[in-house]
Amino acid sequence: MTRCACLFRGRFQLSKLHSDFCSRRPVGDVTCGQATSELRFPQGTGYKICVREYPKLPPRLRWIFSSNPLFFVNFCTHERRKLLASDAVHPAFVAFASQANSRHNIAVGRYVIMPDHVHLFVRGQDDFQLGPWVGMLKQALAKHIALAETSPIWQRGFFDHVLRNDESYGDKWNYVWENPVRAGLVTNAADWPYSGEVVLIDRA
Repeated sequence: MTRCACLFRGRFQLSKLHSDFCSRRPVGDVTCGQATSELRFPQGTGYKICVREYPKLPPRLRWIFSSNPLFFVNFCTHERRKLLASDAVHPAFVAFASQANSRHNIAVGRYVIMPDHVHLFVRGQDDFQLGPWVGMLKQALAKHIALAETSPIWQRGFFDHVLRNDESYGDKWNYVWENPVRAGLVTNAADWPYSGEVVLIDRA
């Protein structure tokens, strides 16, 4: 093979490799914030595969997204209808979270149930799949929401954010805990009956 032919072949392979690399896009559930845990914050085995497939991954990313990440999640009702802050939905939420802990070692920490959306912190094992879990939570809560008409209960998807190692769980929680006060529902956050903590998550 001539030197020119070898050079052309090398450039062609490099171009094809670049095309294949750039065209690969992870697939995940669409969320309120247009992002998902699988798309932005893969964990466990999936995360390790991504590290091998993308050798130029910044080394610091392994430090930011450690194993068993703590997710901050919120999801909303369809058209922001006020369906959630009730004495039927709240115990259903606590029961679902308690079973998730006892049966699957999924820890739901602090949470606030607002009239039209839910905030929660959750951490699972390495194989924890956030999207399907939130879907099951929505289904469990929907059974305790009475609607006269047949229409969607939930806004499609959810928003999630992984707390980095340098982000404070306590600071994030303090802001979320004050949501009922900012919404004018109570004058003191401690008076809101639809918030609490299911599992104590050891994080500063």
